[in-house]
Amino acid sequence: MAIEEGLFHAAWKKVMADLEQQSWPQACLYVVATPIGNLADISLRAVFTLNQVDVIAAEDTRLSRVLLNAWGINTPMMPAHRHNEARAAQEIIRLLQEGKRVALISDAGAPAVSDPGGRIVREVRQQGLLVRPIPGASAVITALMGSGVSSDENPTFAFAGFVPQKSAARQHWLRKWGAMDAPVIMFESPHRIQAFCHDLLRVCGADRQLTVARELTKRFEQIVTLPIGELADWFGQDVHRQLGEFVLILEAAPEADEDEQMVKATELLKVLLQTVSVKDSVKIASQLTGLARDVVYSRALELKNA
Repeated sequence: MAIEEGLFHAAWKKVMADLEQQSWPQACLYVVATPIGNLADISLRAVFTLNQVDVIAAEDTRLSRVLLNAWGINTPMMPAHRHNEARAAQEIIRLLQEGKRVALISDAGAPAVSDPGGRIVREVRQQGLLVRPIPGASAVITALMGSGVSSDENPTFAFAGFVPQKSAARQHWLRKWGAMDAPVIMFESPHRIQAFCHDLLRVCGADRQLTVARELTKRFEQIVTLPIGELADWFGQDVHRQLGEFVLILEAAPEADEDEQMVKATELLKVLLQTVSVKDSVKIASQLTGLARDVVYSRALELKNA
């Protein structure tokens, strides 16, 4: 249903007027979330903030200019990216100490969440200066919303950030995160997605489910969930499926049954008991397998007395 233009502008003006009456302290760093692809996914509070501040610290000033131009924002910018973050932090602190308002934005989504900005926020806070987050779009939450892997009964998930670029490091990383007993959200780029799928199959097997979310909030947005063993065929059916930035959600690791864990504990104890005490061996094996200490202790005594 079309929005009546007059009502929309009246509502816009009222919200903006209300925003003006809110607290906008000086000497404050405003950490502002920006759209992850669709320029309309910016909050009115974010628009107001970016107009209100004296300077915008941007990860890439050229990319951010597109967003600012779309919303008629003419605030001066300064670069604040991974390669100059330490220097940018000091400049921002200087501006704040002069009583200026500064906004921090990344290319897309929330600064300091798998994006530059964390160091700046940390150093500003260490100086006793004010930081205010202005929430908004998040690729992590957007993918989670569209996947159905989370629920109010079981809301747990883990965010692992970007997948390592090299195969050996990627496989090691996948073994660690793939053992999680909760869904794991990760980012991958289009030119490495096939290599990622190959390593994922090798590490996690064919049956685990993976949700692939690509081009989120854009025209060709796509969210699918399928077994890891079917990923290669799915990507091969349409070359366009390999385009765009990917948010991937790996299904939680299946629970190992107690017999499997006891086999693992036994192997661990055989090695540990050669060099450390029974007490320490039991503690380590129990932590690594999740088995109760009394169960592991009984097995350790059997091995010790054998």
